[in-house]
Amino acid sequence: MRKTERTSSVFIHTLVLLLVLTPVSEIVYSQSGAVEIPENARARSYGNGWECVQGYRKSDDSCVAINVPEYAYPTNKSYGRGWECDRGYREAGETCAAIVVPPNAYLDSSGDKWICNRGYRAADDSCSAIEVPANGYLAKTSRYGPGWECDRGYREDGESCAAIKVPANAYPTNRPLGSGWACGRGYREIDETCVTVEVPQNGYLDASGYGWKCERGYRATVRGDNCNAVNIPENAHLDYSGDGWDCNQPYRKQQEKCVLI
Repeated sequence: MRKTERTSSVFIHTLVLLLVLTPVSEIVYSQSGAVEIPENARARSYGNGWECVQGYRKSDDSCVAINVPEYAYPTNKSYGRGWECDRGYREAGETCAAIVVPPNAYLDSSGDKWICNRGYRAADDSCSAIEVPANGYLAKTSRYGPGWECDRGYREDGESCAAIKVPANAYPTNRPLGSGWACGRGYREIDETCVTVEVPQNGYLDASGYGWKCERGYRATVRGDNCNAVNIPENAHLDYSGDGWDCNQPYRKQQEKCVLI
């Protein structure tokens, strides 16, 4: 019995010694048994099998070196070239060429193209200054349009900013279309002028400022030029809208009266 225990102990110690002496980079274990790891590879950190180290990619059962050009770095991807250019460089065939940033420009966040500084716009391979006319200012973006906008009270007229002719009781809108101005509150446009909005008695200017409404308890006449008091019959009250009436309970409306039915 002791001889058997001693033999088992020797076997276990021998197996442990073999495992310790065997390089981990050469063998991994899977459900089907030991798998040999090729050169320039390592065991996966999760799951079974192995993967190539950075700078190499799998080819059959081995790892072959990726030809990374100067000013590039390996991506360790199994598809594509297997490398990308450093910031400030872009692909040029099988190499990485430096991006030439012209004066008054800078590399964008991606690092593979340049953008002109504010006040300049791209013209071929350079950045040219945007000429802002009198009574104008630089726009937020120079990618579209002239790259400048006119001050308030002026509008674009070719390569310059022309003054908008604003009538009395109006203000400039700076809109590219239309008259370029709008009447102030309490006035309305008629024949390119601003005339006073005539508010009748018991009326007030509406939210737009270009019209009027009747006070609560009054309604506009058919002609729309005055406000008449709402005629409320007996046993009735002013309704929610303020320009009509409803019967009190339990009365019911019949023609222009409130009657019990």
